[in-house]
Amino acid sequence: MQARRLGTRVIKKVFAAIALPLVMLGWASLFPANAQTFPSRPVRMIVPFSPGGGTDVTVRLLAQALQEMWGQSVVLDYLPGGATVIATDAVAKALPDGYTMGVVISSHWINPSLRSSLPFDTVKDLSGVSTIANSHLVLVATPLLEANTLAELIALAKKNPGKLTYASPGSGTGAHLAIELFKTMAGIDILHIPYKSGSSAYSDVFSGRVSLQIVLLQSHISNIKSGKVKPIAITSARRAAGFADIPTFAETIPGFVVPSINGIVVPSATPRNIVQKLSADINKALQSPALIERMEQMAMEPAGSTPEQFDAFIRSEIDKWATVVKSSGAKAD
Repeated sequence: MQARRLGTRVIKKVFAAIALPLVMLGWASLFPANAQTFPSRPVRMIVPFSPGGGTDVTVRLLAQALQEMWGQSVVLDYLPGGATVIATDAVAKALPDGYTMGVVISSHWINPSLRSSLPFDTVKDLSGVSTIANSHLVLVATPLLEANTLAELIALAKKNPGKLTYASPGSGTGAHLAIELFKTMAGIDILHIPYKSGSSAYSDVFSGRVSLQIVLLQSHISNIKSGKVKPIAITSARRAAGFADIPTFAETIPGFVVPSINGIVVPSATPRNIVQKLSADINKALQSPALIERMEQMAMEPAGSTPEQFDAFIRSEIDKWATVVKSSGAKAD
């Protein structure tokens, strides 16, 4: 019996000695060893919203530029819903070989503090590749509002606490939390009116039933130019190209900056040489004249970053919005 057990242990050790290198070889064979040959087949880009809109135009332009560079298709896979959780979960659980990328927006760094049961760990399961574009969020007001500047708005809100209202596309959205941060830093009280979507709130702001709303500048250029709403300030660190007459929040409230940035992530186990290759190629694609021209037409700016810079940005934004979520009492719809 003892001899049999000894023989079994020997067999197991021999099997382990043979099997482990084979398993490692098989796992390694799943990934391209040489980033210079990557990609050698179509790449999937998961998008967390339905087709249409300014961000989708940017994603399509990026995909086209990468296809021309790689000589491989970039397939856009639209997985909307769940405040981008559905799409991001698909990225987190994809094979970490560089052939699945995911587009992320502000909800990517807001969700960790807003949703306690995410099916993935935003920091541990996903790695940043590069930012893509900077958009501009703008606070717009009904034309009926007495205030025309941010300073006048703050004074009006302090004179009438709880009387002014602002619309958002739902509790816990970026637009909601941006104004909650504004309220905290300005020391004012404005009533939140959540809607099912941003578009359903527009008409109420136009008519004056709601005082304010934060929206994407690129989506409201025509409404601003036609006078349906009046712009108060943008949340970016600097004024938007082509809209230099719209001041930033920071010009009145130093330190108030809410960037509207989208970017690309991959599963965290993706080999670093592939992550670096993807980042370098995306940054090169963002220099395409056609892409730059189209972005400028939509009041957007090409961004670009290293993987390390994007990871650091994501971590800092998670910490920032955790504080806002807690202080505002925001809950996920």
